Amino acid sequence: MAVLGDPPIAIELRRSAGARRITLRVSGRDGRVTLTLPPRVAEADALAFAASREGWLRAALGRVPAPCPVGPGTMLPVEGTPHRIALAPGRFAPHLADGCLILPGAAATAAARAAAFLRNLARARLAAACDRHAGSLGRGYAGLALRDTRARWGSCAADGMLRFSWRLAMAPPEVLDYVAAHEVAHLVRMDHSPRFWAVVRDLCPDHARHRAWLRAEGAGLHRFRFGD
Repeated sequence: MAVLGDPPIAIELRRSAGARRITLRVSGRDGRVTLTLPPRVAEADALAFAASREGWLRAALGRVPAPCPVGPGTMLPVEGTPHRIALAPGRFAPHLADGCLILPGAAATAAARAAAFLRNLARARLAAACDRHAGSLGRGYAGLALRDTRARWGSCAADGMLRFSWRLAMAPPEVLDYVAAHEVAHLVRMDHSPRFWAVVRDLCPDHARHRAWLRAEGAGLHRFRFGD
């Protein structure tokens, strides 16, 4: 880890055997800065490269959505629609009503309960979407797992295991459906060739619009902090 400028910017240094040049990346989801070095480049040279692009770096960080701790009163998107987190006494399952995500328990547990609600919702929606798309292709998949991934919204392993970010439950339903279709399409083509995109288009004809939504709005889904 290195620090650049004032106010300081934390930079994660990563040396990659496959890198051919120095690259500087800012994650649009959490503002993490990564400086990647080829094997024989000196660390001092890489840091000088980063310093020469400090202006760009600060501008990019300025575009990262500010973190939003989740708790009572937070406006949290659920399937693309903002819902205010509200607490109520008693023992019941979290649910949506009157523009609110209503949770049982104390304020201290609200973030964890909200995250659990989103995970359960994501699992139900993604399982239904993956089953539908896989059925259309006449393919099966090994299983479905959820994570709080930041590098990608979904993935498909060579063994047919599908993995997704549970934060997709915050996106509009059609966007979640596109991500499911994208990963199921990898059961047919494990690449991003024109043939792969033809499969995606058959499953989700409006995929370009939903992909554009993720590029423009997806980072905002990562600004919500659930205490983990």
